[in-house]
Amino acid sequence: MKIIAFIKNKYYRRKFKRRNRSIGGDVVLFVVLAFFGIFSLFPLLYTLTSAFKPFSEIFMYPPRLIVENPTLDNFMDLATIIEDFTVPLSRYIFNTLVITGVGTFGTVMLGSLAAYPLAKYEFPGSKLMSNLIVYALMFSTSVTAIPNYLIMSALHMVDTYWAVILPAVGGTLGLYLMKNFMVQVPDDMLEAAKIDGSSEFGIFFKVVMPLCKPAWITLVILSFQQMWGTTGGVFIYSEELKPLSYVLSQLVSGGISRTGVASAVSLLMLIVPIGVFVFSQSNVIETMATSGIKG
Repeated sequence: MKIIAFIKNKYYRRKFKRRNRSIGGDVVLFVVLAFFGIFSLFPLLYTLTSAFKPFSEIFMYPPRLIVENPTLDNFMDLATIIEDFTVPLSRYIFNTLVITGVGTFGTVMLGSLAAYPLAKYEFPGSKLMSNLIVYALMFSTSVTAIPNYLIMSALHMVDTYWAVILPAVGGTLGLYLMKNFMVQVPDDMLEAAKIDGSSEFGIFFKVVMPLCKPAWITLVILSFQQMWGTTGGVFIYSEELKPLSYVLSQLVSGGISRTGVASAVSLLMLIVPIGVFVFSQSNVIETMATSGIKG
């Protein structure tokens, strides 16, 4: 394994070599990034403050970012409504955790395993498959909704967790992202691992995946956000199997009187995805910069 360690050190030194910039360039870049950062944070701050606004301040015009009389009434009203559920809240949370956990793990593993041969081996039809992956990214979920339902219905998986998990796992975004990142892994490293006697799965899990950590962490975040916010759509009908996002979306459909509750629900649904992103943002930025995906 000494050969692999030597090549890894060379790879990391070349990959993270920093370009020199003048002080003036750094200042200008900092000011530009700070401006866009504050601008992009405004919707998040408004959602945060709206959750603590009394009903009289929610409809003020023009809208105000700062809360004059903060209150917890919106969260108390939400708790009161939840108490009347026929299914315990813990059941909805459990459903969300199962769908999110299994869906995220399956997306990362299937996308990575499928991306490895496309990125590092040439075989008949490999270029065609790569092009089809790119073309598939152009189709929105609304276009594939009917085919997905027909397939799930044929497999007798409607009204189960798998009806939501399998279409998400079969998406091409993870495959595209992982393939573009794995292409950058030096072939010398794979050859060194083969010389040391590693199998293909050993190379994949011990060499390729550690080097592609920013990519699969980014994929975890993207998949987590998608699965966390799923409502089950037309796939899940049983109340005992519905995720938390579906129930909360129903709470905010009670008209203007529940606007404050809707603000509280929006904040609660944002906390977990934002927390995951904050702890992994460096890996996301690196992946987007090297994979060709623009946000």
